[in-house]
Amino acid sequence: MRVLLVSHYYPPHVGGIENVVRMEAVHLAAQGVDVTVLTSGERTAITQEDGVRIVRVAAWNGAEKAGVPFPVLSPRLLTTALRWVRRADVVHVHDCLYLTSWAAGLAALLTRTPHLVTQHVALVQHPSALVRGVQRAVYAVAGRGLLRRARTVITLNASVADFVRRYGARPERARHLANGVDTALFRPAASAEERSLARKRFGLPGDRPLVLFVGRLVPKKGYDLLLSGYDPAAGYDLVFAGDGDSAALAGRPGVHHLGGLPPQELAEAYRACDVFALPSTAEGFPLTVQEAMACGLPVVTTDDPGYAPYRLDRSKVTLLDRDPGTIRSALSALAGDGPRRELMGRYAHGLATTSFAWEAHVSTLTQYYRAATGPAAHG
Repeated sequence: MRVLLVSHYYPPHVGGIENVVRMEAVHLAAQGVDVTVLTSGERTAITQEDGVRIVRVAAWNGAEKAGVPFPVLSPRLLTTALRWVRRADVVHVHDCLYLTSWAAGLAALLTRTPHLVTQHVALVQHPSALVRGVQRAVYAVAGRGLLRRARTVITLNASVADFVRRYGARPERARHLANGVDTALFRPAASAEERSLARKRFGLPGDRPLVLFVGRLVPKKGYDLLLSGYDPAAGYDLVFAGDGDSAALAGRPGVHHLGGLPPQELAEAYRACDVFALPSTAEGFPLTVQEAMACGLPVVTTDDPGYAPYRLDRSKVTLLDRDPGTIRSALSALAGDGPRRELMGRYAHGLATTSFAWEAHVSTLTQYYRAATGPAAHG
């Protein structure tokens, strides 16, 4: 089977969607699938990595500096998409919002190649009214067409499932499928010594509870809520791993910024810390929460309806409102309660290892691909 995965970014660019696409690609290739990834890059190039063919189309990426991760690709995108869609048995588009998705969707329509969509998020509540308006327009036009024609629409939580139905996905074609996690890479620290060495590597204090945030430093992710009213007297330090508005972190006591980290270093950052916090909005169950769980960290995150399908034990995962005072109180309480952190960490690790295996994720994907290309799909 020949599969074309489509994503606006791909590693080494750092982010959740690109990490998901890479892991899908690598595991599909390991199962004998001929995998090509269509994505953006600094220049147009075709490379081979981990058994995966990566087709990059040159793109301008300046908008990301303003908190809008939207690469503007060269006019060669459409002809490149047509070439590789013609070669594929099935096209798997990740999110509807991007030029790569639109080009691949149009190419699939012109060549009558079946396509699937994984929609990762709903509308992002960006502080700019212009950006919010553009999102709505894109989803109402290009997004609606992609979702309506998709043989399968995959979502990761209940909120996004409602969103795709509102924007044209056929209810009978909607499926829930959790992302996988590399539990060999994202694992708990094996010992106190390993945790101590990880802290030294990043220049973090060895004698304070550390609360880790992973994600872009944009309001949607809630990093500003963690900073609002923060005082080291609360009993913990804040550690941020991600690119963005680093000026907001500079020079603040008890605040540490590691920048964007590749997966190997990010896994070590999880192991260096004691608590994971992500007061984001409209994300449901993002990959970083799954990674933190796999690393055995207690999780403090937004009480989003998207978590409903996972039936989390709320006594062992802290789900709360996006209120700075509530967040500070919860983190301060956890920082001072080692036994509770240990209990929550064991629960998190157990859930990750039993529910988020990449092998099971990819096995389900291949079933969707076969259904999309089989005789019943054309009836």
